[in-house]
Amino acid sequence: MATLTQSEAAYKETFGPSLSYVPQGGWDTREPDKLVKTHCCFCGVQCGIQLKVKDNKVIGFEPREDFPVNKGKLCPKGVKRYMQNEHPDRLLDPLIRSEQGGFRTGTWDEAFSKTADEIKRIQNKYGKDAFAFLGGASMTNEKAYLNGKFARVALQTTNIDYNGRLCMVSAGAANKIAFGVDRAASPWSDIPKARVIIIAGSNLAECFPVLTQHIWEARDNGAKIIVIDPRITPIARTADLFLPVKPGRDSALANGILHLMIRNDWIDKTFIENHTEGFDQAASLVVKYTPAYTERITGVPAASIEKAAEIWGKAETSMLMHARGIEHHTKGVENVLSYINIVLASGRIGKEGSGYGTITGQGNGQGGREHGQRCNQLPGGRDINNPTHRKHVSDFWGIEESNLPQEGLTACEIIDAIEEGKIKGLLSISFNPLVSIPDTERTRKALESLEFYGAIDFFLNETARFADVVFSGSLQEEDEGTVTTGEGRCVKLNRSVTPPGNAMEDWKIICELAKRLSKESYFSYENTEEIFEEYTSASAGGPIDYSGMSWERIEQEQGIFWPCPSPEHPGTPRLFEGGQFFHSDSKARFKAFDYRPPAEDIDPEYPIIFTTGRVVSQYLSGTQTRRIGSLVDQYPEPLCEIHPILAEKLGIQDKDMMKVSSRRGSIILPAQIVQTIRPDTVFIPYHWADKKAANQLTNRKLDPTSKIPEFKVCACKVEKVARASSKAAAINGHNVGKPPSQPINFYTKPPSSFSRQFPARQT
Repeated sequence: MATLTQSEAAYKETFGPSLSYVPQGGWDTREPDKLVKTHCCFCGVQCGIQLKVKDNKVIGFEPREDFPVNKGKLCPKGVKRYMQNEHPDRLLDPLIRSEQGGFRTGTWDEAFSKTADEIKRIQNKYGKDAFAFLGGASMTNEKAYLNGKFARVALQTTNIDYNGRLCMVSAGAANKIAFGVDRAASPWSDIPKARVIIIAGSNLAECFPVLTQHIWEARDNGAKIIVIDPRITPIARTADLFLPVKPGRDSALANGILHLMIRNDWIDKTFIENHTEGFDQAASLVVKYTPAYTERITGVPAASIEKAAEIWGKAETSMLMHARGIEHHTKGVENVLSYINIVLASGRIGKEGSGYGTITGQGNGQGGREHGQRCNQLPGGRDINNPTHRKHVSDFWGIEESNLPQEGLTACEIIDAIEEGKIKGLLSISFNPLVSIPDTERTRKALESLEFYGAIDFFLNETARFADVVFSGSLQEEDEGTVTTGEGRCVKLNRSVTPPGNAMEDWKIICELAKRLSKESYFSYENTEEIFEEYTSASAGGPIDYSGMSWERIEQEQGIFWPCPSPEHPGTPRLFEGGQFFHSDSKARFKAFDYRPPAEDIDPEYPIIFTTGRVVSQYLSGTQTRRIGSLVDQYPEPLCEIHPILAEKLGIQDKDMMKVSSRRGSIILPAQIVQTIRPDTVFIPYHWADKKAANQLTNRKLDPTSKIPEFKVCACKVEKVARASSKAAAINGHNVGKPPSQPINFYTKPPSSFSRQFPARQT
């Protein structure tokens, strides 16, 4: 495939993102034909919502108070999610790349034929693995299952992975190592019953807003809240204790807390002896993690570490919750296991009001990683490298085990293999790697080198600009199926409307492509309920067992927690009751790791830490939310958060244009001077594309176990390029106004030099 022949501006003019404030045709105030009970299309809370439908169009929503998690509440994104319907940017027909550049409207037959022909050509010339598939974690369980089956049965490639590789895999790998299974240990209904809650590396109030209500309920019941983060996020502002950890130092902080728990005998020795393995090795490793030693590494005051350990260690009931802040690292798995150690040492897991959970970022972040669209996984959470698991799935699908592909490359590794010329063709669905994968310029060059690229989506995202064929797919409300929330509850999505124009349901696109590849007999579904019944049957007896579920049961019971191995089984809201874990000996595992620095630490040339994350009005790569005017108005463009100490040293004032550079690229943005970030760190949200993409800076180095990239820490330098009044010139010229200030060098400062800016806060 050639380099783009149209400018970014030309693509934006035709395909957006354009801002929609009012539905096409204006607000429809008529009585709806029906109210459809379903769920929000965004984060892993999957709030219940009722969509108002008139003449096959979604015209609004009503609160859905019967769903027990949100009880009618919605966040700013949930309130506006229906504005995607009838959006002017919506893809209504397949698009075919024109020889003159850009796209032209094509027929479905042309799109399918061209794609199937290119798949055959590439695989015949270079081998099966030269064609790759990238899926998404915001789609239904049915589509996640279908993606995995399509890649392995129709494409017969090893190279399938999904964008959850950028999200949940460090937590998932650590959970399997520690517990033998990958799921939150506790339902969210346990949160208000906890007397202490640790929230580590999660901007909960902006990423999971409705779940914050559960934290407030716990606080009202007398709970103490401890927040661990480099930034004083909204959830941290009312915490009892805030620990301002230096990015990339999380495992050391957890080790320091465990050290104090052991030293002060704040551990459950009976639980440890009867229900765990590996404690002695962990205890030996953390001996040196005294409060003073831990402070030197983490930048967290020793007194705050001692207070956190005391609050946690003495608690009657407790919950520990974490998210990408501790997971997006080259040692993300080690970070998670280090925090799990303090949960296991307390013995407070598998009990009412006590437990542990990972906060899932994507709409089906849990279910999307369970049913086989990961490179190392088969349906039901089975291991593609396990001979027994391979035989079960190959027999279930009716193929020879020898024809079932082996483990392939992960998402970032697939992009690397494209760059290296090993992968020549790609099909993606609901994935925007040009925005979401680190080191944007490398991703761009890789996309330009593909011989063929097909994309399935309902908007033309930035990556799909490089496609040869774009299949106009379906929104969540145009399909039917299930998703699994962050607490492990499988819920039902109900179809509200049919796709507009000539757009087609995603699952039908996949099945038709399989037909064009002569695999129709394996994909002859009449509807998505048949896919549901197939994947739940495939999961029977596996680590992740859905076989007792039915659509009818799920709706009647407001969702079912897996494992649910039979129709009579009630589901399992709380795992590990009675200290029974999922390893063969029923015991959990302590796994301790000595602190090691980030893959790229600060130095004299790049002396400042760069980190990134989310804001409340935007979602992931912004493909959906950057098109909704009222959400964009809340946060119109990315800003760079910088502490007043650092800003003063650099001569930067609020809204001045500042340039942030790493070894991979640079970005020019307005400064946002805040006292809620460490003075050695700057923060830019990642929801924007092109010259505003934060991932121009981030490091693609991977965790050796989970293969997640190190989004949350790299080295950068910062300089002023223009005063606020010269903003437009700075963006266009990149070098206007006063000469850049000399970047401040914090490299020679002791690691704890900024910790005193964040005293332990008691409320």
